[in-house]
Amino acid sequence: MTRHPPEPVQMVKQRRDAALSALVRGVPYIRFLGITFERRGDELTGVLSYDEKLIGNPHLPALHGGVTAAFLEVTAIIGLSWTMLWEEMESGALDPETLIRARVPRLPKTIDFSTDFLRSGLPRDAYARARVNRSGRRYASVHVEAWQDNRDRLFAQATGHFLMPQRDG
Repeated sequence: MTRHPPEPVQMVKQRRDAALSALVRGVPYIRFLGITFERRGDELTGVLSYDEKLIGNPHLPALHGGVTAAFLEVTAIIGLSWTMLWEEMESGALDPETLIRARVPRLPKTIDFSTDFLRSGLPRDAYARARVNRSGRRYASVHVEAWQDNRDRLFAQATGHFLMPQRDG
């Protein structure tokens, strides 16, 4: 048996970042809102960069409730998709190069999504993380939390249920 030396860690990171970029790039609405994702290992943080167009009430000013809900839903869907892709990439069942070459898998579809607005979103960057509570072949449940300056001071949270895409095979 021939042993191959392990890949340089920088190559692994670049491939994972490229796969995440391909996943996010496939949804124009994400770009319109200005949402990006920061990856640390298998954990993702959604970042909603402040832009004046995101303000719903200029008198406060406060982030629009629809923008907040969309940010949470996008974070839940990308977080759920990344969890699935991460497992497939790490097991060798998915070659990240296929994602980079635009063969992005279908995203989960929202069944229902319930948002709790805990306080006004201020005119500044916002962050969110999703936690997959259950993920099966057909259905998944995800909880997502959003904050701005202090991780312990949430301004919104949500729970969503998603129909998982059918696997090719």
